[in-house]
Amino acid sequence: MKPIVTTLTLLAMSFLFPMVPLHAQSSQADAAGVGYAVASRLGEFLGEPLFVSMQQLWEKRGGWGGVLTAKDGTVVAFQSPGGGNCRRSRDGGKTWDADIKIAPEATGGRALVDETKGDILYVNPAAGWLFRSRDLGATWTRESVQVRPDGFGNIPKTEGVAAMQCGITLAFGKHKGRLIMPARVMGPQSSNAVEWRPYHYSTALYSDDGGAVWQTSKPFPVLGTGEAALAELSDGSILYNSREHMSRGNRFLAHSDDGGDLWIGAYRSPDLPDGARGTSYGLMGGMIRLPVAGHDILLYSNVDTDAGVMPKQVGASIATGREKATVWASFDGGRTWPVKRLVYDGPSAYSSLGVGRNGTPSQGRIYLLFEGGPKGCHAAVQVVSFNLSWLLNGRDITTLLGKTR
Repeated sequence: MKPIVTTLTLLAMSFLFPMVPLHAQSSQADAAGVGYAVASRLGEFLGEPLFVSMQQLWEKRGGWGGVLTAKDGTVVAFQSPGGGNCRRSRDGGKTWDADIKIAPEATGGRALVDETKGDILYVNPAAGWLFRSRDLGATWTRESVQVRPDGFGNIPKTEGVAAMQCGITLAFGKHKGRLIMPARVMGPQSSNAVEWRPYHYSTALYSDDGGAVWQTSKPFPVLGTGEAALAELSDGSILYNSREHMSRGNRFLAHSDDGGDLWIGAYRSPDLPDGARGTSYGLMGGMIRLPVAGHDILLYSNVDTDAGVMPKQVGASIATGREKATVWASFDGGRTWPVKRLVYDGPSAYSSLGVGRNGTPSQGRIYLLFEGGPKGCHAAVQVVSFNLSWLLNGRDITTLLGKTR
């Protein structure tokens, strides 16, 4: 009989793995890191403020798919759900090529760049496949994969990997080269029905063999979570940022010091909203680290509004109040988030973030892919790009980097 995760089980875990400071030092950290994690200079994201106005990529829902930048700087946006489509920009986001169909069955996956090989992967381990592109997203080849369950015998099902920030390749410490992406176990019935949402929990899937076999991590230590993002910090730890599906407030943060298998120190962020305030229904958001040596500058995306409305049933789906797409910035690895700026003052919902590559047309640019637009928060998929100077809006970067908790 398949084990069932209960509230008492995860409460017991909280006693076994108590709260610790967010930045517990990782003895495995390698300050040098791998090139892609430290390739950029801070100045590349500064200079004159840059903002490229909203461009519509798809006229239907699908902002769950994520946005990433290939090794040569090609920006690739993914539509999910919606049939496994992607679009590419080879000029830093100014223009976008026509739709590319990954495959008819390639829906509900999660994208990442294998920084070791340079390939782009679109992965759904629960469905038993990944699609690999060796030509910067132009063509895709299917491969079979395996997924191993967590200690409770659970794995993320298809919907449990769909609405997440893109995965990453670890760059620091003994797990350099590991592929890892956020995921969600959807309770003992693998159901998104309202009555099962309290039993969901965030998790991660990681692979040490280039994507052939994926291990499900130990559970995120808070029940009712899902739709998450993660980022590796320069000390080798991984920061995990999760939606609470039946939200009672802001986002939950936790971290891992062992390459993403065990998540500890969970707490509710005092700064980062989980969807519209005033509702019990959270919202997927994005989080990335800028690849700058010596700094842990993180960005987070979500909506910033008090217009939320409580649904008739706590935790039931409701889109009221999903508006005002906003990006926050942290300059101390996620301890504080002193900067935020409104990106789009209108209907907006699911979002994810991407960042440009040094020495390419995407250099110094930050990409926000989100659902929204004038026709409604789920009516279309939009993309905007900007640099850090625009986000700072006149704030002094030296002062922000010099602040401590």
